Amino acid sequence: MFSSGNVTARVFERQIRTSPPGASVNRARNFYENLVPSFTLYDVECPDHCFRKFTEDGLFLISFSRNHQELIVYRPSWLNYSSDSDDTLPPLPRRASRFDSFFTQLYSVNLASANELICKDFFLYFHTHRFGLFATSTAQIHDSAPSPGAVPGVPSIDKITFVLLRLDDGVILDERVFLHDFVNLAYNMGVFMYDDLLAILSLRYQKIHLLQIRDSGHLVDARAIGYFCREDDELFLNSNSQAMMTQDKNKQQSLSVNREDDAENGLHRSQPNSENSFLSGIKQRLLSFIFREIWNEESDNTLRVQSLKKKFYFHFQDYVDLIIWKVQFLDRHHLLIKFGSVDGGVGRNADHLPAFFAVYNMETTDIVAFYQNSAEDLYQLFEQFSDHFTVSSSSPFMSFVTSHSNSVHALEQLKYMKNKANSFSQFVKKMLVSLPFSCQSQSPSPYFDQSLFRFDEKLISAADRHRQSSDNPIKFISRRQPQTLKFKIKPGPECGSADGRSKKICSFLFHPHLPLAISIQQTLFMPPSVVNIHFRR
Repeated sequence: MFSSGNVTARVFERQIRTSPPGASVNRARNFYENLVPSFTLYDVECPDHCFRKFTEDGLFLISFSRNHQELIVYRPSWLNYSSDSDDTLPPLPRRASRFDSFFTQLYSVNLASANELICKDFFLYFHTHRFGLFATSTAQIHDSAPSPGAVPGVPSIDKITFVLLRLDDGVILDERVFLHDFVNLAYNMGVFMYDDLLAILSLRYQKIHLLQIRDSGHLVDARAIGYFCREDDELFLNSNSQAMMTQDKNKQQSLSVNREDDAENGLHRSQPNSENSFLSGIKQRLLSFIFREIWNEESDNTLRVQSLKKKFYFHFQDYVDLIIWKVQFLDRHHLLIKFGSVDGGVGRNADHLPAFFAVYNMETTDIVAFYQNSAEDLYQLFEQFSDHFTVSSSSPFMSFVTSHSNSVHALEQLKYMKNKANSFSQFVKKMLVSLPFSCQSQSPSPYFDQSLFRFDEKLISAADRHRQSSDNPIKFISRRQPQTLKFKIKPGPECGSADGRSKKICSFLFHPHLPLAISIQQTLFMPPSVVNIHFRR
């Protein structure tokens, strides 16, 4: 720990002292206690765009046009101006108070067709090649017609297009289209990226599409998990189906000789059902895992049968009716899959509904673990190894996002919430609601590092979410000096809002390593937004 808060003293101390092994980056981040966004430009003149986020390496600012047709990409620069004033902090010239003094537009690309719109809440960044993944879609159809293989009650979207774009020059590299399907695009919930692998969950057809992003910028199908689990499952079932059809045909020919005699005797033979009655491959593996787990709980066969009746057969139809809600990579070989009812997969308020978690091995196609959303052993894993759930790539920037497994301050706050909860079971359910985590949903900005700063997480946090706006400034307090206010951020106009009754939401875009942030406040259904830029002078 530095003995002085003076930045000059810290630079000198860095020269004469060696950081402990593995702690050099954390020690360097302590400099952000002195380098804070201490100045605010209110209501900046800027284009009327929907600003999405900074990329995790800080090279690009992603935004979309208000008609949700075009992608506009900016390169963050820095304020440049000259002044002949003798003041320590001379007033900024009017030119320096504009948006283009901080950001340079690189290009604008049309991504959506006439009947499609860009999903403004969806964006994934492939940092090793600076690729960006975007999504466009047509409007949802809630009362869509039934379709073979589709889950009843899940809406349909006529066309969903995923666009892979090179952010350096705006060249579209590849596209992947889903027709008459439904993928939850809000805040990347239905898509997860792990290194060069991409998992896209089709809620409507209960299929996990695994794709690989090649160095050339092509999206290549790796496999699909759902009705089939192995690559040759479809071939195997089709070949067996043809053999069964041949056997049935032979039986029909042998039985036709006795039809007249059967009719005379009043016998009527029912025809075999040609409809496919198989459960999906992933569902069969889930049911077999649950069966084996219950079977292995008891050693006596009589007790085993009783336990199976109570725990498996009684709930058999409930297990069969489960659908996949969400999925994420744990590593290159394992998926964490969340199951629940149809209502929870589509609705937003699914916190109170029962849910289950399964760990799926993609190589062996086996379920290796199964938990209910109130399982204490899963919560213990989440509490101790939450970084394993949140880190979705080898990016050095995302490795420093604060969690209760790498920060004593976050862990203390979690324990306080645990002790304050009326029911531990309800607390566990509340904490496990966030699993599986949405991909790239947190900001790696050092100003959200809870070992450096303390702030009100009800007003602002690293999570990529809109929040209800507050007229009071958000304070960032030094963790090392608990009484020292380092900086504060106030969204909205400098003098406050004249209309206190209208509901306002705000979002914050923090640069991952510069003392630079953008706050955007918008009154619902009343554009344009109020954009403030917070930076260090």
